[in-house]
Amino acid sequence: MMNRNDPVWLITGCSTGFGRELAKLVLARGWRAVVTARNASQVEDIAAGQGERALVLPLDVTRRDQIASVVEQAEARFGRIDALVNNAGYGYLAAIEEGEDDAVRAMFETNFFGLVDLTKAVLPKMRAQRSGLVVNVSSIGGLTSFAATGYYHATKYAVEGLSESLATELAPLGIHVLIVEPGPFRTNWAGPSIKQSATRIAAYDATAGERRAQTSARSGKQAGDPVRAAQAIIDAALSDRPPLRLVLGKAALDLARKKLETLRTDFDAWEKTTLGADFPAGSPA
Repeated sequence: MMNRNDPVWLITGCSTGFGRELAKLVLARGWRAVVTARNASQVEDIAAGQGERALVLPLDVTRRDQIASVVEQAEARFGRIDALVNNAGYGYLAAIEEGEDDAVRAMFETNFFGLVDLTKAVLPKMRAQRSGLVVNVSSIGGLTSFAATGYYHATKYAVEGLSESLATELAPLGIHVLIVEPGPFRTNWAGPSIKQSATRIAAYDATAGERRAQTSARSGKQAGDPVRAAQAIIDAALSDRPPLRLVLGKAALDLARKKLETLRTDFDAWEKTTLGADFPAGSPA
């Protein structure tokens, strides 16, 4: 469980969106925060007037040297890390066939491997404390998938699978894992932060192409409020029994429930075939 007595939060991707709003709320509560972004100058305003309670550091999660430096400086300043929020990440629009290898691998380096590397760097301190909270910001796109965002979904499905195993391993050590699954929110995800393949194949205009257009058109008009999302993360962190998954926004909840129904329909319809794949009961080994 996270220490609630003046906890120290280490948050990635604080220049915009969830990371920025969460850092502001953490500091507004009088807690301490390591506020990071690739360009630290973009988050200095968050720390203004916060004195020693805020530590602003540059962090590109794809650079292990910066990860090591941030964790070392956080421990030197505060002596502990109570909550790690792996928030840094971005999206990429392309039909699967349109995907460009370098861009796809770069997104995996940020969205997945960067999260892994930072988590592994923080865990020794949390294990020594016998307490802590790891918040992995996934997406409703870590549960269900659409055209044009297949590679992004792949990064988030990877985060989900890793987080489930991590939760099992850390529970006996007093450390919780929280997977955050936002739906559409008014962040830069669908706007300035989104990347797209230059490759366009006309055969996908009605699927991936249409989704590209919809994503751009909806930017800035989403129902989700990043400030309320940040508060929801804090509420979950302070819970005596934090959930493994925290779905954020009505759209995300509707999609999550629809995915459950789809799974149940397939499982039930094919139950006989599924069970028939085992050796018959009582058959010799």
